[in-house]
Amino acid sequence: MDQDQYENLKKGEKGAWLSITAYLLLATIKLIVATIGNSSALRADGLNNTTDVIASIAVLIGLRISRKPPDKDHHYGHFRAETIASLIAAFIMVTVGLQVIIGTFQSIIENNYTQPDMLTAWTALIAAFVMIGVYIYNLRLAKKIQSSSLYAAAQDNKSDALVSIGAFVGIVGAQFGLYWLDPVAGLLVGFIICKTAWEIFRNASHTLTDGFDVEKLEVIRASIKEDAEVLEVKDMKGRLHGNQALIEITIYVDPELTVKQSHHITDRIEALLAEKHAVPHAHIHTEPHPSDE
Repeated sequence: MDQDQYENLKKGEKGAWLSITAYLLLATIKLIVATIGNSSALRADGLNNTTDVIASIAVLIGLRISRKPPDKDHHYGHFRAETIASLIAAFIMVTVGLQVIIGTFQSIIENNYTQPDMLTAWTALIAAFVMIGVYIYNLRLAKKIQSSSLYAAAQDNKSDALVSIGAFVGIVGAQFGLYWLDPVAGLLVGFIICKTAWEIFRNASHTLTDGFDVEKLEVIRASIKEDAEVLEVKDMKGRLHGNQALIEITIYVDPELTVKQSHHITDRIEALLAEKHAVPHAHIHTEPHPSDE
């Protein structure tokens, strides 16, 4: 692992710690205020934040493991620990989303409506703004360091902001006798959380099963073909190892070239991939062009 990769993963840990701190603080405040103000919506929101602490810890552990250098049975390093952390975050998010949906249906069936104190509404709204700030910070950091697990954490932050907004709407509606607003907001938020969890799961599972963006491969192929000494790109494969792209390429070259000259071509392509396409690892195989044999 080069120094830049190490520093990026270390920066990612700051985002995970920010989420953990925010969730612990907000969960404590929400549960206390919900008890005082008699709000089931804010209490559910606070319990939701306690489960989010677990997801954020999973992301932190994934980032920590990713920083470990290669060893005798992990020759490419431990970058996929980050992707596994994304999966764990997705599972926790979908569990919370389903709990919100089920709890909402139970409230509707039992006709369990209350009129909580407005203090609970303002607590939910302030918490929403806090989580939006955490979301923006983690999203920008995730894109900057290309971290899939921190991106998953950022989406979780956004979902939690929506949950708090839903609680705020429901509590305010209860003040005017519009008790149906609470269950409707709860259902909407639950579905949003489940949808976000599904997108994170789909992307993480695609990476773990060696899926790779076909369009990106074609862009890379076009760049390689611009090299005057590359007669043809015979084959190219790609996969992701955490946030690191691993590319395997077979190219046709002039059969009259020496081994040294062919090696210079591969060096040139490796530099191109690293600088233009952010591909730090490439295995390039040269073969004589069949038309010249």
